[in-house]
Amino acid sequence: MSTARAVPAVTQSGQPVLILKEGTSQTKGREAQRNNIMAGKIIGEVVKTTLGPRGMDKMLVDTFGDVTITNDGATVVDDMDVQHPAAKMMVEVAKTTDKEVGDGTTSVVVLASSLLDKAEGLIDKNVHPTIIVDGYRKAAEKALEFYQKIAIGVNPLDKVMLGKIALTSIASKLVSEKYLADMTVDAVLQVAQKSGEQYKVDIDDVKVEKKPGESLMQTKLIQGIVLDKEVVHSSMPKRVENAKIALLDCALEIEKTEFDAKINIESPDQMKAFLDEEEKMIKDMVDKVVKSGADVLVCQKGIDDVAQHYLAKAGVLAVRRAKQSDMEKLAKATGGRVVSNIGSLTKDDLGYAKLVEERKLEEDKWTFVEGCKNPRSVTLLIRGGTQRVVDEADRSLHDAICVVRDVVQKPKVVAGGGAPEAQVAMELRKWAEGLSGREQLAALDFAEALESIPLTLAENAGLDPIDILVDLRSRHQKDELWAGVDAFSGKIQDMAKLNVYEPLAVKEQIVKSASEVATMILRIDDVIAASKMKAPPMPPKGPGGEAGQFGED
Repeated sequence: MSTARAVPAVTQSGQPVLILKEGTSQTKGREAQRNNIMAGKIIGEVVKTTLGPRGMDKMLVDTFGDVTITNDGATVVDDMDVQHPAAKMMVEVAKTTDKEVGDGTTSVVVLASSLLDKAEGLIDKNVHPTIIVDGYRKAAEKALEFYQKIAIGVNPLDKVMLGKIALTSIASKLVSEKYLADMTVDAVLQVAQKSGEQYKVDIDDVKVEKKPGESLMQTKLIQGIVLDKEVVHSSMPKRVENAKIALLDCALEIEKTEFDAKINIESPDQMKAFLDEEEKMIKDMVDKVVKSGADVLVCQKGIDDVAQHYLAKAGVLAVRRAKQSDMEKLAKATGGRVVSNIGSLTKDDLGYAKLVEERKLEEDKWTFVEGCKNPRSVTLLIRGGTQRVVDEADRSLHDAICVVRDVVQKPKVVAGGGAPEAQVAMELRKWAEGLSGREQLAALDFAEALESIPLTLAENAGLDPIDILVDLRSRHQKDELWAGVDAFSGKIQDMAKLNVYEPLAVKEQIVKSASEVATMILRIDDVIAASKMKAPPMPPKGPGGEAGQFGED
């Protein structure tokens, strides 16, 4: 690592000119490339062992001592608190993949690090990074074409196929149960909405609530919304059947003026009249709620103690300070409308639920709004033995929800187990033979990098990667399209017959993201790092030994 003084800029007399600030470091050329490639490869090595159904988990402990146990690639790299700028790019690509398609976060990091590893070998053979980048870009475009060619079109509402997709996603996770996979399919199909010829799914409409206690198998799909709030008054009913629900985002309180106001009261009668008027205003608000026919009230803001008393007398179950996101979900679930002015509340604004009930979960009381008619928003209530189990179940079910969403929106799938990667790698090798010059080397290396996915699956299952690779290539030469690594039997099997399927959208995102981050890192040949900021100097001390009032003159 060279400092700013090593920058080749000198005066006529031969004295060096400082172009960069004192303490700035600069790494150039081959060394900069090697450092960046090494950082990317290290991130790949960290997550590599989590890939596949035989993948291992990582335990991450943060500076506060909080523990995360997971094998979700995006979570692992995000919680690692990475410092190196090239490694941060690998973290970003995992997070982007998680945001876009929800799964494939480990695969994208493994593929990107493998592309960097292959590129390093070419750079050592004096192949220029720009040529490697061009070769990778062409190979990535071709790979996407081959994926499209082998993809299988499916019915976006086929519960059986969607169940296979969800189960494949959670096969390597703690929650690999068919019951949970089917539950995520039901949740996504419930909130899917037709838009022209296609379906759209907003995964925010599937609310996920976590509560440690009981067991993972007590996880439930609720046709409605669970609020982590209790009923505001002890005299209110705790259970309402066939509930008519009012949703308010205004407070049931007397509003305070924005500016200071004084009322001069000269006698107790005036004081009583003032208080009576306040109470009458609150009672009028409650009467408007009752008059609309509502027997359940969910309020985004506060509910005054007097209002609680009148609501309890009227037999209305009320919940206050609900989150805005929960209010929006309640509106979608119950078919109600969120009202901002209590004076305009009518029976047409009310939502419906078969049952609204306060239930005790461990030490907390939560309100369940369930049995909604054709809800457009639902809740997955995750239970589990410990907080760690519940958190990992949440991450796993998020992945499952996302892959089901991907197939509903883009109904094309490929088999898993590294079969599509092996097939596309074979096709790429045939295509690369038609390329001229050194780009052909880069394209061939891209094909080999794709094979790192089935090889990693084999390694994590304790198999010999060389034997597996030879067998895998020979099977695909014989036109066995879906021959992939079965980690459980330790053999090459037809993954379609084993019902292992993945969304095409995930595979496309992996190739796009991995090739983009690899080419970006390869194009860097100069790293200029500014010196770390120093703490500001303390103000000078005054005559009494304390800091001077005005600092320096």
